[in-house]
Amino acid sequence: MHRRPHSPRIAAAVLSVALLITAALTTTPTSAAPTPTESAAVAAAGDYCGGRCLDILPPGENGNATLAEILLNRMFGTRPAHTDDQLGPYAGLASGYPGLTEAGLRDFFNDASFGVPADQVASTASPRGDVTIVRDKATGVPHITGTTRCGTEFGAGYAAAQDRLWVMDLFRHVGRGQLSGFAGGAAANRQLEQTFWQAAPYTEAELQQQIDVLAARGGRAAQALADASAYLDGINQYVREAYDGRYFPGEYDLTGHIDPITNAGTIEPFKLTDLVALASVVGALFGSGGGGELASAQVKLAAEARYGKDAGDAVWRSLREADDPEAVQTLHDGQRFPYATVPDDPQGAALPDPGSVVPERVVYDATGSAGQLATAAPGVLPGNLLSARHGMSNALLVSGAHTDDGHPVAVFGPQTGYFAPQLLMLEELQGPGISARGAAFAGLSFYVQLGRGQDYAWSATSAGQDITDTYAVPLCTTDGSPVTTSANAYVWHGSCVPFERLERKNAWRPTTADSTPAGSYTLVMYRSDYGLVTARSTVGGAPVAFTSLRSTYRHEADSIIGFQELNDPGAVHDAASFQQAAQDINYTFNWFYADSRDIAYYNSGANPVRAPGVDPGLPVLAQPAYEWAGFDPAGNTARYTPAAEHPQSINQDYYVSWNNKQATGYTAAGFGNGSVHRGNLLDARVKSLLQNGGKASRVSLARAMESAAVTDLRAEDVLPDLIRVLRSAPVTDPAALTALQQLEAWLANGGTRHETSAGSQAYADADAIRVMDAWWPLLADGALRPGLGDQLFAALTGALQIDESPSGKSGGSGSVSANEAIPHKGSSFQYGWWSYLDKDLRAVLGDPVAGPLARPFCGSGDLAACRTILADTLKQAAAEPPAQVYPGDGDCAAGDQWCADTIIQRPLGGVTDAKTTWQNRPTYQQVVQFPAHR
Repeated sequence: MHRRPHSPRIAAAVLSVALLITAALTTTPTSAAPTPTESAAVAAAGDYCGGRCLDILPPGENGNATLAEILLNRMFGTRPAHTDDQLGPYAGLASGYPGLTEAGLRDFFNDASFGVPADQVASTASPRGDVTIVRDKATGVPHITGTTRCGTEFGAGYAAAQDRLWVMDLFRHVGRGQLSGFAGGAAANRQLEQTFWQAAPYTEAELQQQIDVLAARGGRAAQALADASAYLDGINQYVREAYDGRYFPGEYDLTGHIDPITNAGTIEPFKLTDLVALASVVGALFGSGGGGELASAQVKLAAEARYGKDAGDAVWRSLREADDPEAVQTLHDGQRFPYATVPDDPQGAALPDPGSVVPERVVYDATGSAGQLATAAPGVLPGNLLSARHGMSNALLVSGAHTDDGHPVAVFGPQTGYFAPQLLMLEELQGPGISARGAAFAGLSFYVQLGRGQDYAWSATSAGQDITDTYAVPLCTTDGSPVTTSANAYVWHGSCVPFERLERKNAWRPTTADSTPAGSYTLVMYRSDYGLVTARSTVGGAPVAFTSLRSTYRHEADSIIGFQELNDPGAVHDAASFQQAAQDINYTFNWFYADSRDIAYYNSGANPVRAPGVDPGLPVLAQPAYEWAGFDPAGNTARYTPAAEHPQSINQDYYVSWNNKQATGYTAAGFGNGSVHRGNLLDARVKSLLQNGGKASRVSLARAMESAAVTDLRAEDVLPDLIRVLRSAPVTDPAALTALQQLEAWLANGGTRHETSAGSQAYADADAIRVMDAWWPLLADGALRPGLGDQLFAALTGALQIDESPSGKSGGSGSVSANEAIPHKGSSFQYGWWSYLDKDLRAVLGDPVAGPLARPFCGSGDLAACRTILADTLKQAAAEPPAQVYPGDGDCAAGDQWCADTIIQRPLGGVTDAKTTWQNRPTYQQVVQFPAHR
């Protein structure tokens, strides 16, 4: 048996805390940890990076803790090794980046070379004869080497269970809409399983069907299933050993799955359908796009009600910014990739009758605590993990023609949130046909999903292009009774057919971890051949169901082949073969690549070919004329745009991506891709590095990334406009003048949110930052609401939130935001009204504006009137006390500005981590520059 070193397991959770701790400290372990083998080392097979590949993933590699370790952590702050050792280096870059040096990179990132030097081996284990797992002293990362491919994958599964067993179990239940019955009935748990059931409900047979379809394809698909099966064997062997040895994660005790005294209970074995469920979670969180057509329609209707049909349509189009000429783009060499183009005369649009939209009911037969909207227990995962928009990754790459040594440089990684343990885990895999090191989602780590190969590295950002459409499906009755919006049948190609009802029954009871009283309910989704029912309404007085049809629904497992290729040195050996591998991934991602010679980019996704004249930004009539080309509902398949029509490039001078627009003509799926986007922060800094023949290096590109990570987008890109308007005449009000001078000083200092000194827990320019945080929602309200009117203002906040400040604020007073406030998440400034104010203020100032708003808003276009609005709202903001701007929460006192912004690793289990200072950067990050190639 092989396990991480753990504190011994306690015998009885029913004893007092003192006895628990005493027992934890004195009981003899059931199973000894493997003895470190100092002489063992993994051969650094085919490593062409020469020590110039670095990475980091906070808080730490180790994500498993026994019950004793959880209790010790809660009582005394002790913790298992490698649970938080990456927090310090990761957080330290926020203050350390200005003085960053080549040697200093190792203070903030870890060596990502293949293998482990002999004097750095912490432990060696061979869970079976054809695989060895070596863990390094520095980080505890598993380096897995197999003499057979099957053995390599077995080792990957074994190591994954060692590091993330509880997280894997959580997410296989999330992927089935079964979290409350597994982890407790907390309101957040129920909210999460409900939103996931709405996005990807499956029967067990349908999960298996995805596996069967892959098996029938043969070739790489069959190999991938063999790899996954060996991976599961490794997971399940560790589960058996950990259960018998009583060193499994303590969360199983705390949630009542295993009795801490008798060890009675089970950890259910993992199976292939679990991996499909896990993949559906990843796809829904990070690899989908579109689906906001109803919200867009509400904006259009409100605009037309305000201004009349033609003028209102023009306002709606300008607010939508579907293909804004001022938007920062990843491809900037004039490339054009038309997709989801907005037609001049949309065909088949189905706008709901005003006020008729009713969201589809999901919860039925609720008993006990199922009716409680709030609970004392917080839940193991954020309830809005899926429903709220999330910041998702960034990338900076510079071609060799513009670097210090002629080899490309990349600083990139996924921005997947902050959890303890992390959703991702690190690993190295070496075996026949597999050679990679990097990050993978827990439970899907049979391949590295983001990382490096022998002589190349790759990463991704969420692309979010529109692969989800909303259909207005006519309702009908099979018995001839009157048709209302409650009818449970619909018209499909002239026939009235019943919706398919998908159910998930969940029940829970109180446990040590979750005190929520017992309860139960049934989750129900209705499914049609046009997708899942999300709302009911009328269109022209006729009852309809609005459905959501996503091209990757029922196809979450298909991307396994592309990830397999990325791990195979025989499949990926240059930029072109990398792009070929990325084509085999159907999730919507921007993929980036760097080796010693080239950088490359490819946008992946199952982009459906739509009927001519259909506007992808609006609901469409459910009629054959408006279906996707080649649509077959039996397998949810269609004709997709060919690879040549996806944005792609090799050796552009540089690439940046922060979930921004990909290319000219590649239409944004939602609102918010305009003149000001957080991608501007990266683009401006890389341009500055390369101007006048400048050369980039690993150090300068990492500095550029981190400079953007601590900068307030509103300050850098909109505050100059605000200052110009305010300074267009003397500012006579003393309070407004003082606030303006504070903002000007902050802008002169870079507009950053950084501590006065490392660890001070207080911001430099704190007053200016407070003023901006208070001012932004007041600005949006004061400058835009009078022109928009209350109805359009409210509809627009339903499509795009007003703000996304580091402290989590998303809207103004009384507004209904498209996104819930999410504090302590790090990612900021992706969604907001920055472009609207920027374009409007520049128009008021008389500046040229490409893609302007269809009408002036601030002061109706009058500079003096606009200036008065800005001055009045600025004075109002300056008067807001810190406790009002930062109202406090369970982690921070009211008025504590620095704490309100901090990143908290959301605990998924029993061990918690310290807060760290705010940064807006990838969770897992690589810094690479390959000096050689095969």
